[in-house]
Amino acid sequence: MAAPMTLLLIVAVTIRAALYRSGVADMVSERVEVVSPLTAWKRVVEGLALLDLGVSPYSGDVFHETPLIIYLFHFLVDYAEITFMLADVITAVALYVTVKDYNKQVFRKQKYALEADRYPLDCLELIRSPREMYYIPLKVAMFYLLNPFTVLSCIAKSTCGLNNAVIALFILSTVKGNMLLSAIFLSLATYQSIYPLTLSAAALLYLMQRQYIPVNVRRFSFWWFVAQYAFMYLGSLLVLVGLSFFLLGSWDYLPSVYGFILSVPDLTPNIGLFWYFFAEMFEHFRLFFLCVFQINIFFYTIPLSIKLKEHPVFLIFMQLAVISIFKSYPTVGDISLYLAFLPVWSHLHRFLRNIFLVSCVLLACSALFPVLWHLWIYAGSANSNFYYAITLLFNVAQILLVSDYFYAFLRREHHLSYGLYLKRKDGSEATLVLK
Repeated sequence: MAAPMTLLLIVAVTIRAALYRSGVADMVSERVEVVSPLTAWKRVVEGLALLDLGVSPYSGDVFHETPLIIYLFHFLVDYAEITFMLADVITAVALYVTVKDYNKQVFRKQKYALEADRYPLDCLELIRSPREMYYIPLKVAMFYLLNPFTVLSCIAKSTCGLNNAVIALFILSTVKGNMLLSAIFLSLATYQSIYPLTLSAAALLYLMQRQYIPVNVRRFSFWWFVAQYAFMYLGSLLVLVGLSFFLLGSWDYLPSVYGFILSVPDLTPNIGLFWYFFAEMFEHFRLFFLCVFQINIFFYTIPLSIKLKEHPVFLIFMQLAVISIFKSYPTVGDISLYLAFLPVWSHLHRFLRNIFLVSCVLLACSALFPVLWHLWIYAGSANSNFYYAITLLFNVAQILLVSDYFYAFLRREHHLSYGLYLKRKDGSEATLVLK
């Protein structure tokens, strides 16, 4: 498997290097679908210019990345292209190793269940074979590296690629069972963007499952483990916040980074749900709906964690999708991370209901984004309603995609427990309904 993976990395880096040398990179770096006010490279360059002049990069309303990012590029600005390509390579390798390790665990659990005769006889066709699972890690890496969304994000030098690398390393650390590294990378991801905090529930569930600690709020071992992880996480986060203060000498970055993410003052169009809604919002309603929109992304963590407490890796996939759909300043780079996990759930295809329709809608919307932007901004023959309509359709398609996988996953688990061919009490065929 090492040779195909090496070849894939060479091809991915070559494509990015070629596009950097073309005129495509300059055009893509202006696209609102690819960069946001948080992740745009142009804003990082302006922040660096202010820093070189001895002015705080957060003194205006230009730069909204974290201090560690600006100090990273203070030394690597001449090697920015290599840095972003390396970030994509790190993400792909981390996902590859993660999925490879996860598949081994899945196969081991499946083997024990078969030996214990836990599966009904009529659902043996749902059992996954080693041959079927062998190429999944490579497919995951391929889905990430060769995804047009990832490529566009990389050549636009969107800092979203760096965030994805940190989250991928967090997932790898969690699946490997390294509690300390998991907490450190989760704190770094939270430091970058707040929203990855929702992944903490999945990390705790997975690590407790790996250490055979029962998920029971009445047990002391449960709370002791949560306290240990929280201590490591909060300690790492405090170190990052303190280091940022040490580098800047002020707390200016807190409102400029986290206040910016939460209050959404910049209503530049993007592929998210916030900008149009709050552009049309009466000012006295703004705070209420802002709280509703922001709480929305955190609210799903509780029911999903309860429902998927036995399947924390699928919970991570669901949470990544929720973050990319409902965050305040999403880009296509955020979407590419959770789409990379789709090959892991290839065994669910027989239970998917709307995959063809949703795929067509996502492809059509991706093609229509630049068309409707041109009609609105340059041709003047359309308005913001047209662009927001396609944005709304794109997000609805993502929600349908994730909901379909959620339904398919639960249905397969139900069949593995109760059999593939369900019967009513009168002997007629039953239909499984998700409520």
